[in-house]
Amino acid sequence: MKRTTLFIVMLPLVLPAFSQRENTDIRSGNKQYTKEQYQDSEALYRKALERNPQSFEANYNLGNAQFKQGKYEDALESYNKAMQQKPSEKEKIAAGYHNLGNVLLSANKIQESIEAYKTALRANPKDNETRYNLAYAQLLLKNQQQEQNQNQDQQQDQKEQDQQQQQDQNDNQEQSEQNEQERPKPKQPEMSKETAEQILEALQQDEKDTREKIDKIQQRSRKSAEKDW
Repeated sequence: MKRTTLFIVMLPLVLPAFSQRENTDIRSGNKQYTKEQYQDSEALYRKALERNPQSFEANYNLGNAQFKQGKYEDALESYNKAMQQKPSEKEKIAAGYHNLGNVLLSANKIQESIEAYKTALRANPKDNETRYNLAYAQLLLKNQQQEQNQNQDQQQDQKEQDQQQQQDQNDNQEQSEQNEQERPKPKQPEMSKETAEQILEALQQDEKDTREKIDKIQQRSRKSAEKDW
């Protein structure tokens, strides 16, 4: 991605002392920035903003220093304040929106970064680095959308699979219950009329034999009693 750039503000010498002090802070901040002393440069840009909160250069450069420190939310705020000053120079517009796109992309706000890069290109259509960042952001967005679609498809497939599994379980249960109802119950053995009559005759014969045996025993008992008497 394109490195954040600095505006080295070259102001005319015939300026009020207030503006000269602001410009001095910005230049000092720029020196610290080039030495990669981003905390020190941030402090100097803030001093410049205390003198002139509407300074495009101070807000823009402050955003650069914050971006280098990974303070993306702070950098986003600083870049937005810089662009609120509505600079007329196309170079400033292009650089401001380019870096605004960078911080938005770093914060994973891909769609917003794409819009920022497009605005930068409208101000400077020849900026190949901005065009590269735009293409990169668009690729990230495409991949993100494809991943989301794949996740949605997988969730839908899993949902349909769960529903089919539940339906199969319900069908199996219904079939099992139906089979249980249709299963023939064991029949009691049937007895023919002839078999019943045979059993009855056998019982009657057994009863007759038993009575005869009892009568014989009683007769012997009476004979014994008479003899002994």
